[in-house]
Order: sequence, then C-alpha cells, then structure tokens
Amino acid sequence: MLKDIIEPAFDGVGVAVVHEKNEEGHFVWNVYLINFNNEIITGVLVSSKGYGTINNEEIKTSVLRHMLNEIDSLDYGKIEPINEDLFVLNNEYWVSFYLDGKIYDRKFVFVANTIEKSRLAHINVIDKKGILIM
Repeated sequence: MLKDIIEPAFDGVGVAVVHEKNEEGHFVWNVYLINFNNEIITGVLVSSKGYGTINNEEIKTSVLRHMLNEIDSLDYGKIEPINEDLFVLNNEYWVSFYLDGKIYDRKFVFVANTIEKSRLAHINVIDKKGILIM
C-alpha cells in the first residue's frame, strides 16, 4: 500500500530562476536545477508547468518534461528558458533523480508574482543572480 512506501527526505538540490544575458547579449530568464550535494545525481527528470488565475479565468500551461541525465557534485543543469509573461502564474517543477541508489523526488513551486528582479540574490554554484528554492 502507499502508506508502506517510505519516501527518503533530501536536501541539497534546488531550482533557480536566473536573469542572465543570452548569446545575443539580451537579458533572458532561465531555470536551472542545482546539485549542492557532494555526489553526482543521475537519472534526472524534471516536469514543469504553470497554473493560476488571471482575470477570474483559470489558466494552465502545457506540461513539459526534461531529461537532464546527470548533474555532477556542486554543479547545475539548465531546465528551460521561461517567459516573463508566466511570472503571474505558479510555476511548478517536479524533480526526480537517483542518489546513492535511491530515487528521490520533490516539487518546487515559484508562487505567482514572486519571480521579480528585486528578489535576485547571488547563487554561488552558478555564479549569477537569481531566485533559488531549496
């Protein structure tokens, strides 16, 4: 039964929305998965979606799935770019991966209207400014 499944707790993985310049020199927003662990994580899968209410109308984006394979210790992988128009929605990232032979998964949610330039802070692993959820 589901109640018999023990879900191991984990820390050491975070999702960050980073404001950075692209190859053409324009500022864009990108979403990254960061591995703060001292070990590699493998089998990394991320699904993303947006949802919320705008003008009393329920809005849902498509669900996107991303395979990052593995992320080294104290390293990061780019999940996807994100358009500023989606910041008025809740932006959810469901992350699954293997660490030490165990599977872990966790949901990270950037609540509507919380991704904004005034909240940017330096993220050491990426060496850029962004908003980090751990």
